[in-house]
Amino acid sequence: MSTYVYGITASSHPALSKDVGGVGEPPRPVRVLKEGQLAALVSDAPEDLRPKRRELLAHSNVLAEAGATGCVLPMRFGSVAPDDDTVTSVLAERAEHYRERLTALDGKVEYNVKATHAEEAVLHHVLASNPEIRAMTEANRKAGGGTYEQRLRLGEMVVAAVKAQEAEDATDVQHTLEPAADAVSVGPDSTGWLANVSFLVARDGVETFLTAVDQLREGHPHLDLRVNGPLPPYSFVDPGPAEPADSAPGGRSAME
Repeated sequence: MSTYVYGITASSHPALSKDVGGVGEPPRPVRVLKEGQLAALVSDAPEDLRPKRRELLAHSNVLAEAGATGCVLPMRFGSVAPDDDTVTSVLAERAEHYRERLTALDGKVEYNVKATHAEEAVLHHVLASNPEIRAMTEANRKAGGGTYEQRLRLGEMVVAAVKAQEAEDATDVQHTLEPAADAVSVGPDSTGWLANVSFLVARDGVETFLTAVDQLREGHPHLDLRVNGPLPPYSFVDPGPAEPADSAPGGRSAME
């Protein structure tokens, strides 16, 4: 049977509670595979594993339980290896890399910050900060709305100004919060967000980081900020050399 991998820890990591269940229905018991100074948190992999809410929660609950008592290198949902022996072999082959990552991430968590514009607020902001747009808006108003060409020109100017504001605000989000973090990982571009950035934060620095988020909100009232954390440091687990392995639908190879 295939082996589902939740994360990698030190072999000295405290044992998980017996109440913690893994993915699958019924939940598969979580096991620990040890190899030298390392260990992998695993269970048997269901044949029909899909990224349903119940399964995603089971995966995150195992990591949360492990992360509460020590450092864990989290694997993405759907990480599957052919068998237990494959997992322990990869632990042995990459022992130096995983030990370095566990040391580097010990005592740290991830916060993901996504930003969008509050549409009405950013339009007011753009109007207030752009004299040319203000002047054209006023001229069109006095002319009963202006000609089609004037309205088109004004619309183009507003779109361009909002686009420029997006780029400026994306930079501000990262630069404002970066000093309160140990590392930064910029997420993939998406049409849904003007910024998608993950920050690695020391547990004893969380209050400082969240204060910086509050200051960012106060200084940028036209931004909507979505802050998710504390999370296991998914964005900061360097997979190291590629390793062939099976993967469940939507998942990644087990030891990435």
